[in-house]
Amino acid sequence: MTGAAADQDTVVLVHGLWMHGWVMRLMGMRLQRCGFHPVFFSYPSMRNSLSQNALLLSNFVANIAAPRVHFIGHSLGGLLVLQMLAEYPQQRIGRVILAGSPYNGSRVATKLSRIAPGRYILGRSMPQWLSQEIPERNDQCELGVIAGHKSIGGGRLISRLPHPNDGVVAVEETKMPGTSDEIVLNVSHSGMLLSAVLVRQACSFLRVGHFLRNPELSL
Repeated sequence: MTGAAADQDTVVLVHGLWMHGWVMRLMGMRLQRCGFHPVFFSYPSMRNSLSQNALLLSNFVANIAAPRVHFIGHSLGGLLVLQMLAEYPQQRIGRVILAGSPYNGSRVATKLSRIAPGRYILGRSMPQWLSQEIPERNDQCELGVIAGHKSIGGGRLISRLPHPNDGVVAVEETKMPGTSDEIVLNVSHSGMLLSAVLVRQACSFLRVGHFLRNPELSL
């Protein structure tokens, strides 16, 4: 079983497309300093469909010995968390943070999906999100959205992104109804994984359900 102290809240860190759980390790170390117990979920983001990975994530969560389970999903990882909650509702769900997740669709992914090499790059999970009816807001949990406005990333070479954007995902693509709180930080899409500021914001949301409004932590 994935262990955690009986009185500790666990945070499941879910990576994005083409990645592996190890890319979330630095974020996990910083969360641990905040008093959370991080665990890392790795999944075949290209080979499996989103629904197949949602089942894997649900089974992973079932083996976590903790009273409450939070989630932080980066990019596609956030969409996977939403898919799991829609298909496999969780009893111990805590708070959920989506970081750079294109809930409203992705111009970059849509552009890639129109050509054969692009479809290969996208794999099977992201196309499912783009083609299906978007899961409704889950009332089981408080949900926070973090977007970035540092426009550095390969997505700008694929599609013209509206400003502000994080180089891959536009801020408007991260918007979703019914969120508890949302914030835009001066980070790029991949830079989210390395950002100490993002983790401080995440710790605030996981503890009390809202982000910090200190300008030094949001610019």
